Amino acid sequence: MRARTVFLLIFAVVLAVGTALLARSWLASQRARELAQAPVTAPAPVRQVLVAHAAIARGQILRPEDVVWQVWPAGTIAKDYVLNSGPKKPESYTGWVAVSPIGSGQPITTANVISPGNRGFLAAVLRPGTRAITVPVTLTSGIAGFIFPGDEVDILLTYPIPKPKAAAATGQSNYEHRAAETMLRHIRVIGVDQRLEMKPGTAAVAHTVTFEVTPKQSEVIVLASEVGRLSLVLDSLAGSKSEPAADHGAARPQVAADSFDAAAVTYTIDSEIDPLLPKFVSGKEPSAQSTVTILRGAAKTSEATDLSKRAGTAPGPAGSAGGT
Repeated sequence: MRARTVFLLIFAVVLAVGTALLARSWLASQRARELAQAPVTAPAPVRQVLVAHAAIARGQILRPEDVVWQVWPAGTIAKDYVLNSGPKKPESYTGWVAVSPIGSGQPITTANVISPGNRGFLAAVLRPGTRAITVPVTLTSGIAGFIFPGDEVDILLTYPIPKPKAAAATGQSNYEHRAAETMLRHIRVIGVDQRLEMKPGTAAVAHTVTFEVTPKQSEVIVLASEVGRLSLVLDSLAGSKSEPAADHGAARPQVAADSFDAAAVTYTIDSEIDPLLPKFVSGKEPSAQSTVTILRGAAKTSEATDLSKRAGTAPGPAGSAGGT
């Protein structure tokens, strides 16, 4: 009787364990089936839009450092935002121009920028109160092709100095002097030849350069081109107009309606760079006269004498002569 009881007890335990294992296996298979049939939700894609790295003013030509890609909430992306969904990079928008002000961190849209070659691009580049003027340049006067739209330059004029009419009568040298003057400063370049876009890392020899100037400055450039030879001097990007380097990308002030500071014009004459060249003396220079001291006994008088009238004698320093 005891053996039968033990057998039944063992059989009951084995049956219970088997039932539990079968139930566990069935539940696991059911759970796997439900997971397989449940729809898989893909993670939301990360979207990036092109934004202004710093404030961009109307008419500003974009540089690579002016724009940057930034992660943007998918639900707030407008249709005209520039998305990072193709081969374009921030450098691809170099040379584009802003047709309206863009705040720092504000998305770039197809409505507030315009690409080179599109209709109205040049008009969008010009700031209020300015005009566009084109001048011819050479390999040397155009800085060997290292000027790009958006750069700022100084314009120099080299020309011969007219000889004074009294030069022959006073016996002065017939050497034709030359001078160089800085006519205009901080003039913005908006085009090179017929190219309005920038291609970083390349340099092409230009034949013409287009500037953004005021009406008065355009008159100065046209007249200067008839007087002598124009040359360009590239301004430093960090020190242009005494602006701090960190603020260069900030919004640019509007240009005055007309501006030309004649007092800021500086010049250099050829005799200043080489003492061996004849010194420039105009016909009205007081240096053509000398003071001669004449002694007559105890009397002493001084007379201004034009030494240049002596035959074969050029103007010289003051001298003294004694007589009785």
